[in-house]
Amino acid sequence: MTERLYSSEEALVARLRSGDQAAFGDLVDGLHGRLLAFAGTFTSSPALAEDIVQETWLAVIRGLGGFEGRSTIRTWIFNILVRRARTLAAKEARRAEVPIPGDGSATDGSSQEWSPGRGRVGLWEQAPVSWGLEHPDAALGMRETLDVVEKAVAALPESQRRVVLLRDVEDLPAVDVCNILDVSETNQRVLLHRGRARIRRALDQYLRGADRQSRPGADAQPTPAVRAAFSSVKAGPTGGRP
Repeated sequence: MTERLYSSEEALVARLRSGDQAAFGDLVDGLHGRLLAFAGTFTSSPALAEDIVQETWLAVIRGLGGFEGRSTIRTWIFNILVRRARTLAAKEARRAEVPIPGDGSATDGSSQEWSPGRGRVGLWEQAPVSWGLEHPDAALGMRETLDVVEKAVAALPESQRRVVLLRDVEDLPAVDVCNILDVSETNQRVLLHRGRARIRRALDQYLRGADRQSRPGADAQPTPAVRAAFSSVKAGPTGGRP
């Protein structure tokens, strides 16, 4: 994380407030790509996603003087991005996020999945079966596997992808994710479970596929997002932090 380049969060903030261009450059280098990926959950337009991130950085520069340190600067920046994204994306008249129904039905038309208070509806009926790999992380050495995970993350419904990116890629605490996205703790847990379950199912389908070619990609290097998503689901959809 960018913050680790400095002795403390306070030192980073102090350098940013003093106008230290190197510190701001480090911050942008470490976060810009991740902010852009997150902005993509609010719009299908790459140009608008870039505009959202640029607006976010401008707001960061203007707001540094008022940053009170109640959260990490990274969490604060993601908070700003969400506000900018919702404002700009509204101009596209995008569909408003629909609250998760209480009957266990997914809002995107998929089959029933877990819902609070409904027992095991949608949960795995049996514990996930091993993929037969001596070292599950070795799957990351296969280029095809990286593609499967990347596509699975990209294909998640927007609300699920936001939570997966913040929890499993950015490694933010649940309370920060709830504050950033303005969702309840229960809603956050459901979205995270569903996102992890979808990624797990995509991996299951690929790793058990009869027509799969297990050719290691010598130059295949998993991105942080892919590695984090894979680590969170390889033990099942409830793997990682709840």
